[in-house]
Amino acid sequence: MDPNEFPTKGNLILAKNSLGLAKQGHELMDKKRNILVRELMNLIDEAKTIQTEIDETFTRAYKALQNANIEMGIKYVNDLSHAVPVENSIRIKTRSIMGTEIPLVEYEPSMDKPTYSFFSTKECLDEAKENFERVKELTIKLSMVENSAYRLAMNIRKTQKRANALKNITIPLYSQRVRDISNALEEKEREEFTRLKVIKRNMAK
Repeated sequence: MDPNEFPTKGNLILAKNSLGLAKQGHELMDKKRNILVRELMNLIDEAKTIQTEIDETFTRAYKALQNANIEMGIKYVNDLSHAVPVENSIRIKTRSIMGTEIPLVEYEPSMDKPTYSFFSTKECLDEAKENFERVKELTIKLSMVENSAYRLAMNIRKTQKRANALKNITIPLYSQRVRDISNALEEKEREEFTRLKVIKRNMAK
């Protein structure tokens, strides 16, 4: 038998304290889960909005690129694409939401001049470049939002498991322990009261 289950006043105090902490922990887990769910729903809505804008921007970008290929020739456009610099301005940090580390992507759009000559190109190439730059920016943002949503979802699952364990295992365990110890102590008090009455009666005789 667990020594903490012995019917003593000390164990009763410990059991009540543990029960109070378990209830408090369950309440905190429930609040945390609600906050994380709210954040997750906001991220899902944001991801849908970004995805819609990406689709629309991609459509404009490919249409402009198709026009550039027609007006300037596919080979010439392909040659110009090799001058596009490699993207190296992306920085990934993290921030915390209720203990969940989510990525914070920092991206600086290129302010450099185009890598091709305006004299030998058409306006449709400028339009394609501008739209593809926007697609890149939106894709980076979408990756951050989707990754954040995934991490929040995983934390929500863990939080729910902990809340369920407190509700279905820990709280009932300590509730039963408090009842058992309280009943045992009350029985002891009744026995002691009866014993004292008998002693008092015998002394009176």
